[in-house]
Amino acid sequence: MLLWFAGLAVPAVAAVFSSRGLDYRFVLAGAVVPSLALAVEALWIMDSLLLPIGAMTAVMLGGWGRRLVQRRWLGVPIGLFCHLVLDGAWLRTETFWWPLGAGEVAGRGLRPIWLLVGMELIGAAALWWSWRRFGLADPARRRDFLRAGRLAVAPRPRGRWRRAGL
Repeated sequence: MLLWFAGLAVPAVAAVFSSRGLDYRFVLAGAVVPSLALAVEALWIMDSLLLPIGAMTAVMLGGWGRRLVQRRWLGVPIGLFCHLVLDGAWLRTETFWWPLGAGEVAGRGLRPIWLLVGMELIGAAALWWSWRRFGLADPARRRDFLRAGRLAVAPRPRGRWRRAGL
């Protein structure tokens, strides 16, 4: 499930934070990488709250005194938190609260194929919406996103009804 996380994490973070200083490429990476790593069953820690908290701590301590470095790398833990929310990780309490919870770490249950397909289709639709909303068809805006991780809401085209004063 990559499109689900990629398609929903970035526009959600852009809507909540609307920061020009946040690097949305790192948000995207933080949201998607746990899905790739979870293909290996031994990496269940990706569904634990410990990972994004540890990443947040590393970013804040690693960028101590360098606010721009912190702001740029802050996208990774934000993306990791988005992954947990979009994955419903809190439903597997033993894994989510590890190492604070008592008991064994729960195995990762598989979702039905119809649900996975539906989630991926929703993610693809969200990616298409983001492409249009952030004006990424424009080469300059796309280049700005790829080089600096910046997203800005594209101006909406004026329709016939606006020119008519309606």
